[in-house]
Amino acid sequence: MTATGSHDSRIRASLMHVVLYQPEIPQNTGNIGRTCVALGAKLWLVRPIGFRLDSSQLKRSGMDYWKDLDCEVVDNWSHLRQRLPLEQAWIVTKFGKLPYCDATYSTGDVLVFGNESSGLPSWLHEEYSERQVCLPMPGPVRCINLATAAGIAMYEVARQLHAFDGKPLLVEQK
Repeated sequence: MTATGSHDSRIRASLMHVVLYQPEIPQNTGNIGRTCVALGAKLWLVRPIGFRLDSSQLKRSGMDYWKDLDCEVVDNWSHLRQRLPLEQAWIVTKFGKLPYCDATYSTGDVLVFGNESSGLPSWLHEEYSERQVCLPMPGPVRCINLATAAGIAMYEVARQLHAFDGKPLLVEQK
């Protein structure tokens, strides 16, 4: 927040925000970070984090893009609330009733993902009961890998916001 108490306008400038609540597996976080760079999204990590941010596994999965990532680490949900307006938050959960592709997204929306072993706490599900989306899973699985789920949801937000209109789908590397 700025000195006046309002949220920093640069925070709203991102296409979308991705929040990982207490992530545990560095490879998932690295892959999600790389996807954030590809889409111009900001990544938020809510502590505690189950690995070191200088982990070789995190760097390997994020490849050399980690240096380009707009990422902020916050101590807890209250701290996140102080830094990021959460009125536009969508909880991505297997318990959601609305398929992710049926939600209507806006620029600056926040996608919130739980950790790999226990997901999100029940109080978050209650607080955002009207803003929960799911990835349909008609097959016999309990869940989809966190990095895969995040990528699916993030690209749907980008598609709806016409993030690819008039832009090359692949930038030539030098």
